[in-house]
Amino acid sequence: MAIAYIRPDKHFGTAYDQLKLITSYALVNDMEVTEKFIDQAPKRNRSLEEFEAAKFFRAHKEGTLLVADVWVLGNSVEEIAQTFNCLFKNDITVHFVAKSVVMSKRSSAVFVLGLLDDARQMLQKSSQKKVGRPRGSKSSSKFDVYLEKIMAYIQEGRSVSEIARILGVSRSSLKDYIESRELKKLAAEPLVFKKTSEEDVIKKAQCPDEAYKTMKTINNEGADA
Repeated sequence: MAIAYIRPDKHFGTAYDQLKLITSYALVNDMEVTEKFIDQAPKRNRSLEEFEAAKFFRAHKEGTLLVADVWVLGNSVEEIAQTFNCLFKNDITVHFVAKSVVMSKRSSAVFVLGLLDDARQMLQKSSQKKVGRPRGSKSSSKFDVYLEKIMAYIQEGRSVSEIARILGVSRSSLKDYIESRELKKLAAEPLVFKKTSEEDVIKKAQCPDEAYKTMKTINNEGADA
């Protein structure tokens, strides 16, 4: 059993983008997603968001969390580090789906610091490229909350009409959703995840001079754009 934790961000990934990754990862790894926490609190209410997330983590001690990527856990490296601390304190095991790596309080300090540095690099790059929606992403839909159920029903061989009746939704709208997101294909052939080793995460970590050079390159690219 596992819990999906989702925090939509228009610059990194919508709720659908994250749900697609998590659902496919669960299918590939024979895991059952029993609960979802979709963090919709706006940035201006960040203190409330942190409180709700912390309360959620405390209620699921020793659980398994599926998260699309490290950036989902905060808007800054400091926030992500605080979230890591909360997760460790509650003995929660985290699967970072996009990287196909697993983190727990028993993970090495070097690996955890590597994940934090990876998040720092992502946030640094995104600060220079926050224009429009990421290529390939889909806007949020009212059907996103039913994604796991829809895919499970498709795998069972149920028709769109039958699924629509079960969910109590419009058949035509559901049909458009399934087709636009290619859910029949996704249910038949889940995404393939390339596993990132702990060594790969550690190797990607940058020393201060390397981080400075990267930031300078990004700034120059932003100025030339």
